[in-house]
Amino acid sequence: MEIERTAEQHLLNWKSSARRKPMLLRGARQVGKTWLLRHFGNTRYDQLAYFNFDEQPELRQFFAETKDVRRILRNLSLVHGREISPNKTLIIFDEIQECKEALASLKYFNENAPDYHVASAGSLLGVAISDGRTFPVGKVDFIDLHPLSFLEFLSASDPQMLDYLYTINKPNPIPDIFFSQLLDYYKSYFISGGMPEAVVGLLEDKEVESVQKILQNILNAYALDFSKHIGKPDILKVGYVWDSIPSQLARENKKFLYQAVKKGARAREYENAIEWLSRAGLVYKIHRASAPRLPLSSYQDLSAFKLYMIDVGLLRRFSRLSPYAIAEGNRLFTEFKGALSENYILQSLLPQFEGMPAYWTSGNRAEVDYLIQYENTIIPIEVKSGENVRGRSLTEYQKQYQAPLRIRYSLRNLEFRKGLLNIPMFMADLTSRLIHL
Repeated sequence: MEIERTAEQHLLNWKSSARRKPMLLRGARQVGKTWLLRHFGNTRYDQLAYFNFDEQPELRQFFAETKDVRRILRNLSLVHGREISPNKTLIIFDEIQECKEALASLKYFNENAPDYHVASAGSLLGVAISDGRTFPVGKVDFIDLHPLSFLEFLSASDPQMLDYLYTINKPNPIPDIFFSQLLDYYKSYFISGGMPEAVVGLLEDKEVESVQKILQNILNAYALDFSKHIGKPDILKVGYVWDSIPSQLARENKKFLYQAVKKGARAREYENAIEWLSRAGLVYKIHRASAPRLPLSSYQDLSAFKLYMIDVGLLRRFSRLSPYAIAEGNRLFTEFKGALSENYILQSLLPQFEGMPAYWTSGNRAEVDYLIQYENTIIPIEVKSGENVRGRSLTEYQKQYQAPLRIRYSLRNLEFRKGLLNIPMFMADLTSRLIHL
């Protein structure tokens, strides 16, 4: 099964750009980076030259011995078995974080061989990039690849229903017959989440147990990365933080507590572990905003934050929440303190809006789940896991700040009323489009 990825359009833009630089495709393990690049090379270029520094460690010698790009290309052509042609070949450096010299060489590809198309990827690129000694600052283009969105999931499960969503040009209620179908697909998405292998397993095999196994294998692979790429003093700390995430999100107040990691834990002992997980792309760190003002990043309270996981399917599996709860109405969304829904909405927001969202609190009276900065406006967002949308948080926020637009995600129908845009959860990926209707 081939699933159309929206990131392919970003790759096409990169390919045709007159200012194209070597490209780094960033994303966590198992989000589909290798498949996407190989598919793009096979369909958009005359030939593909693929090199993997993890599977072929001997390649590293080519980059350690010289910075001469032409010499490197001659050696790679010999390994490839064919001449690597400028403009006609997509050169892929996979798991490039395993060869720091190759990562540094992107500077010389940019300066001395701009007619060659070089795309790189790696599961821990964020960690490798943090080492400024080897990273070619200003010499590369970035594209971020996230887990499959719900709309990408829908493109594989029901393309006609996806087309219907794109015909909506007014914030009017969706007919019940379409709403119920989309809600069923949305529930299915919570079984697999956005990991491509899990999605294919669900849609092709239609076996929930195989999806469970796939997701557990991915979680196990993440844990192995800890031992493979982290120094011994920090392995346990990263593991403790990682293992605490479900319990952190199970609380009413999801603010990260170091005491929930380990008794007596302190911030200075575990902040590096949290930073590693964030740079590895495995968690999203959302800070509390002291005030909803511009720029939002300048008002972050660095001492107060929440940690969400990269994917809602992995969070469900990690939390031992049975996928069979899907059959019990909206139970899966409303239990676990709505954490799955909040995680899902965060995943939807990140590809659509620049910067990391924040959250806002007003003492113990109210809490707005997310704030996003969009066109010099701060938009408050509330996430409701079911159809019950009662809550005073947005009301309290509005009394203080008079936001021109507020967004609420819920299982209610699409509606815009008195500055409040209610978006059905399954339309979250269309938020940037809906706010202009």
